[in-house]
Formats: sequence, C-alpha cells, structure tokens
Amino acid sequence: MDGNGRWAKKLLLPRIAGHKRGVDSLRATVKACIDRDIRVLSVFAFSSENWNRPQEEVSGLMDLLGIALTREVPNLHEQGVQLHFPGDWSKLNSRVAAGLSEAEATTAANQKLILNVCFNYGGRWDICQAAAKVQALGLPMTEQSMREYLSLGHVPDPDLFIRTGGEMRVSNFLLWQMAYSEFYFSDVLWPDFDACELDVALLAYQQRERRFGRTSEQVSVEPQNSDEE
Repeated sequence: MDGNGRWAKKLLLPRIAGHKRGVDSLRATVKACIDRDIRVLSVFAFSSENWNRPQEEVSGLMDLLGIALTREVPNLHEQGVQLHFPGDWSKLNSRVAAGLSEAEATTAANQKLILNVCFNYGGRWDICQAAAKVQALGLPMTEQSMREYLSLGHVPDPDLFIRTGGEMRVSNFLLWQMAYSEFYFSDVLWPDFDACELDVALLAYQQRERRFGRTSEQVSVEPQNSDEE
C-alpha cells in the first residue's frame, strides 16, 4: 500500500494525513474483496525497515494502528473478516501487541475473508524465523516444513501481487511466498486506490497465463493447480 506520504505532500498535508486516508482505502478494498469473493487479502502496513523513518511519523503510525483497531475491528468482525497480523511483535509496545492479539482472537472463527495485515514484517525476517523454528524442533529443512512455520503459513501463496504508487519493487514483502505470483504495478497512490482500480488489476491478472513450470501446450490441456486461491 504505497504512496500515502506522497498523496499528502501533493495536498500540502502532513504525511500522517496520507496514512489516515490510506486506512479508508483499505476499508474500501476489504469490502471490494468480499464482494468479489476473494478469500485472502494480505497487505503490507509497516515494514521492518519503516523504523528508519522520522520518529514523528513512526509514532503517528503506531497511534493510528491503535485507533484503527478500536474503530475497525468491530466492523470487520461483523463482515466476517478473520484478522491476522504477521510480523515481529517483539518490537511493539505491550498495548499495541495486546490489541493485535485481541483482534485476532475476536475474529478467529470468521470465514468470509482472511485479512493479513503485515506489521513490522519483512520477508527476510520471515524466512529466518521459520528456519529457526524448524531447526529448534529438529525437523528436516524442507520446503514443506518451512512453509508451515512462515508467518503466513495459514494461507496459500498469493496469486496476485499489487503495488501502488508507481514503484516497481517488492520491498522485502513475502519473498518466499511470491515465487509464482503474478505482479501488477499501479501508478495510483494508495489513498486513491478503490474498487475500480482493483478491478483493473484483476482484469490484467485474468489475462495472464500461469504455467508453473509447464509449457503453454500443457496448460491448455491440464487442469489448473488445485492449490490456487
């Protein structure tokens, strides 16, 4: 979800205003996913590198997370959204961590949409922490054992990766999980992203041929991978 700060700068507003507007865009995107029967949505809310931003912005983001939990979780729960917050909680203060835990517990039984809000997350961190768990348990280091202990091991790998804001990089997001994802880069800043922009991305995705190592001829006669979501 990229471009919040630039959106605010264009309007001569403080950067935190862009992040607040970004919450509105996330709310609309969640509803759009539910309406389109998309079962899993994973968003990059705060990366492990974002701690390097100005302290005022970091503090504002932490405050915004607390406010969003209070305001948004009841509505998400009512919509049938199951919340997860993949990431390293050890750097979060106890109040924020407790809020995340409570939101996960409150929505645990919901099945309409799984929403992964990745907070203090990094793809390299995720791979390292999964490998450490596998090693500590004395398990063989295989793709299957690694996948089970990744912080998004509860959902299939993503089919479509969308990055807004005009940047063309993955920025340490879901490095393991995106091995076969289709990429879509949008010039739209995240606060302006809406259901129509989501549909544009979905249409582009529908025009892709996903081969998973096979040839086009094989794809035309073989069923799609049953694990896709």
